[in-house]
Amino acid sequence: MEPNTYGRRNGMSLQGQRIVVVGGTSGIGLAVADAAARDGAEVVVASRRKESVEAALKQLPPGVSGDVLDVTSEAGVQAFFARTGAFDHLVFTAGEPLRFEPLAETDLARARNFLETRLWGALTVVKYGAPLVREGGSVVLTTGTVARRPMPGTSVVAGLAGAMESLTRALALELAPVRVNVVEPGVVRTELWRELPKEERDGLFAAAAESLPVGRVGEPEEVAEAYLYLMRGGFSTGSVVVVDGGTVLV
Repeated sequence: MEPNTYGRRNGMSLQGQRIVVVGGTSGIGLAVADAAARDGAEVVVASRRKESVEAALKQLPPGVSGDVLDVTSEAGVQAFFARTGAFDHLVFTAGEPLRFEPLAETDLARARNFLETRLWGALTVVKYGAPLVREGGSVVLTTGTVARRPMPGTSVVAGLAGAMESLTRALALELAPVRVNVVEPGVVRTELWRELPKEERDGLFAAAAESLPVGRVGEPEEVAEAYLYLMRGGFSTGSVVVVDGGTVLV
């Protein structure tokens, strides 16, 4: 029996499987790529900027490959998957930096760009990538706990997060037997917060840590385990896996 078939049927290992991580050059995506490669998978990472891909490949285990991909370009996505060929799992973690602001102050052009990458980009990637997923494989998307715990100033982000949950459930039915799931992280220490001034960012992390049952914010490597679980677990589809340190409890 081929290694990837064994892994898919038993949920024990990603050894011998091929995984494409769109957005796999930083933050959670980079952690997923690293963990999957160390588990024996053949990993391909993709990102919009060539320099990001090159920097990621220097950090990731030997054997990981990378490609440039702009998820807002349908033609670019088609060409990427034509080059990539068949694989076992597709992970989507790509996204613009998070920005919270009152609706009255929201730059609608910027908001549309945010959704273009995170929502329409995900849909485009799944449209052209899912047909290449091998039997027993899966798609894992990304959302956030703001879908369940919105706050003032989070309208755009909360709308996106809720849409990703609904999209996951619909795709799980439409693309079956390909499994489709989504990971819902809480506050995680990644580059997505880079547009906040350092003092404001540190304050946000400190406040979140104080409020959470675990007493700290998350790290990308911890959240990555949820993606690996969903790739390995052949009985999960249409699921939202929350990894938030207890955010939705408090």
